[in-house]
Amino acid sequence: MLARLELHHVGPAPHLELDLAPRLNLITGDNGLGKTFLLDVAWWALTRSWASHPAAPHRAPGLKPTISFRYHVKNGVVGHSSQYDFRAQAWPMKRGFPANPGMVLYARVDGSFSVWDPARNTWKNVPSLSVDAPDRPPAYHFNPKEVWDGLEPDGKVLCNGLIRDLASWKGRGDASFLHLMQGLEALSPSEHERLELGELTRVSLEDARDMPTLKTLYGQEVPVVYVSAAVKRIIAIAYLLVWTWQEHVQASRLLNQEVTKQIIFLVDELEAHLHPRWQRTILRSLLRVLSALTGAEDVEVQVLAVTHSPLLLASLEPLFDPERDALWNLDLVNEQVVLRREVWRRRGDANAWLTSDVFDLEEPRSLEAEHAIRRAESLMRRDHVAPEEFAAARDELRASLPDVDPFWVRWRFWAREAGLDR
Repeated sequence: MLARLELHHVGPAPHLELDLAPRLNLITGDNGLGKTFLLDVAWWALTRSWASHPAAPHRAPGLKPTISFRYHVKNGVVGHSSQYDFRAQAWPMKRGFPANPGMVLYARVDGSFSVWDPARNTWKNVPSLSVDAPDRPPAYHFNPKEVWDGLEPDGKVLCNGLIRDLASWKGRGDASFLHLMQGLEALSPSEHERLELGELTRVSLEDARDMPTLKTLYGQEVPVVYVSAAVKRIIAIAYLLVWTWQEHVQASRLLNQEVTKQIIFLVDELEAHLHPRWQRTILRSLLRVLSALTGAEDVEVQVLAVTHSPLLLASLEPLFDPERDALWNLDLVNEQVVLRREVWRRRGDANAWLTSDVFDLEEPRSLEAEHAIRRAESLMRRDHVAPEEFAAARDELRASLPDVDPFWVRWRFWAREAGLDR
C-alpha cells in the first residue's frame, strides 16, 4: 500500500507531503489546487508510468525538483526518490519490477481508466528477462471510447471492451458475469433502484454487436450505450474492476504464481454525475465491492478518492475510522497551496459540511440569501436601526429565504426586542 508521498518543487506548491492512511484517503479542496495532480503522482509512484502528462517541475536556477515515496510491502517499507533530469526531460526511476506487488486502478473523471496488473504489466528493462521475452505494456490506458469498444493497440487485442465482454460473459454465464451482476447490485443507488442487466439486443443495421441492456424502473430494457452519464460511469467502473481481476487471475495461473494480496484504487470525483441519493451510498458500496471482488478475506484494499461532495463526506461519518482513514484538504493560504490532514470529527449533515473548515462556504444558501443575511446581521449588531432600514432588510430576506428558513427565528426575536416588529 502507498504509505507516503513527498514533493519538492513540483506541482502547485514548493513542498507537499502525505502520510497516507491504509484504507481510505479522501482529498478535498478548491478547483485548480492539485487534487487530480496528487492522484497522477500516486499512480506514477506505484506503477512507474504516467497516466497522462508527466508532472511538470518548477523551473528556476538552483531548484532540485524531487518526488519521493514509500509503500508498504510484505517484508517492510520500500522507498525511492526521483530528482527531475532536466537534460533527459524525465523523472528517472530504478530499473526492474516495482517493489509494490499490488494491483492499481485509476478512474478519471472524464471516463478514462488506467490499470496496472503485477501479473501482466512490467517495466521494460527487467534484467532477469531474456531477450525473447514478450514486451509487456507498462500499463493499460483506456480512453473513454476504448473502455466500451476495446483496447487494441497495434492490432493486439488487450481488452474486448465493455460491450463485447458483457455480451460474451452473459452468453457463457460464467464467474465474470456473476461477479459483474453482484458488483452492479452493490453499486446501485438503493435496493429499489438496482442496476440489472437485461437481454441482449441490436441497436442498428450498421452495428453487428449484441448490445447489453439495462432494466429500468419504467419497464423498458435500454441499451447500455443510451443510459445516463451517471449509470455509464458506474457500469464502466464495475466492468473494469471485474475485468482487471479476472484477467489477473488468468495471468497468475499462466505464470504459476499466487494472485495479488493488494488492490489500490485511485478515483477522481467518484460522485460525478450522481444524484444526491446515490452520492450518499457510492463510496461505501465501492469499498464493499473491492473487498468482495477477490473472494478472499486477506486482500488489502486502499482507496485514494478526490471529492467535492459534502453529502458523500456526511454519509461516511458512521464508517470513518481515524486509524485506517484520512481526510486531506488542499487550501490556498497567503497565495500558497497548503495540504493538511484534517482532524476527523463529525460535522453533521451536508449543510454543516458545506460551512465547515473543509469547504469554507459561508452559507449553504443562494448568493442572494447570503447577501440578505449578511445585511440583516449587520443591522442586528447596531444599537439603533431606522424603520426604513429594517423594512428594506426584511423585504430582501423575504425575496430570498423560504418561510421555514431557521434564520427567521433569530430575525423575528431581534426585531421584537428592538421594537421594530409591529
